[in-house]
Amino acid sequence: MSATLLAVALSLVSAVAYATAAVAQERLAARLTDGGPRVLRLLGSGAWWASVGLNASAALLHVAALKYGPLTLVQPLGALTLVAAVPLGARLAGRRVTRLEWRGTGLTLIGLGTLLLTASGPAPDDTLSLPEALTVAAVTAAAIGVLSRRGARPGLRHATASGFASGVASALTQTVTVAATDASGPLLSARVVVVALLVAAFAVGGLFLSQTAYRGGLGAPLAVVTLANPVAASAIGVALLGERLRGGAGGVFLAAAGAALAAYGVVLLTRTPRGPAPAPGSLPSIPGQPEAAEAVAGEALPARRG
Repeated sequence: MSATLLAVALSLVSAVAYATAAVAQERLAARLTDGGPRVLRLLGSGAWWASVGLNASAALLHVAALKYGPLTLVQPLGALTLVAAVPLGARLAGRRVTRLEWRGTGLTLIGLGTLLLTASGPAPDDTLSLPEALTVAAVTAAAIGVLSRRGARPGLRHATASGFASGVASALTQTVTVAATDASGPLLSARVVVVALLVAAFAVGGLFLSQTAYRGGLGAPLAVVTLANPVAASAIGVALLGERLRGGAGGVFLAAAGAALAAYGVVLLTRTPRGPAPAPGSLPSIPGQPEAAEAVAGEALPARRG
């Protein structure tokens, strides 16, 4: 299997794991709308820890994908998280996927396929220097602070901040994986250690920001997270890592058309109807995560309307 195909395969499995975790987070967020310190209640929730485990598994798969594929290839595939979350969320809500949702799924996949035609490239070999990584982290932290300022209503602002945090974490992760596996340098250089700590900080921050955003529902916040993530990572890849789209001007036009089509598909997917959750015990088990499904079933309440 070529490096590009391996990166795509790892990204697909990662997207499914992220989708399962997002659905669990959203259903838990609907329950934790009132009462008690929110962080403490999350830490005491088995369902939340199950979603953290799924997120961690997805992140490891994503790290592996970044070892074999460039940011401009791996990050757009993150949109498949939304595609997978829609039918899974519908199933857990006890309803069928609508025709509009299938249409959005199809358009998103076609748009992503178009993007992949121009983004496919060799395995990454360039990395951020320590000053570059610190600058990226500082700018991102400032943007997140503005978007998630104290008192802001949970929703798309927090989702955008979560997407930026996750996208930057991915870009920094690529630097860690490439630098740490470079035979010409030390395994644990100062740069690798510092950037790894930044990755952990942004990953955890993105997780809590998304949990906050999902208090307003799953569709629109997850769509914004899904779009903001590759925008942030790809901007770093193009501006600082020398990544380019294939095909010259024609490739740029094709990528823009694919991005527009995928964005339209994502917009359709945000119009997800919300219904009551089925009774505990009626949910299907999650492959490889029976405890997670049981926890979600035991803790989820009907989604809020309005």
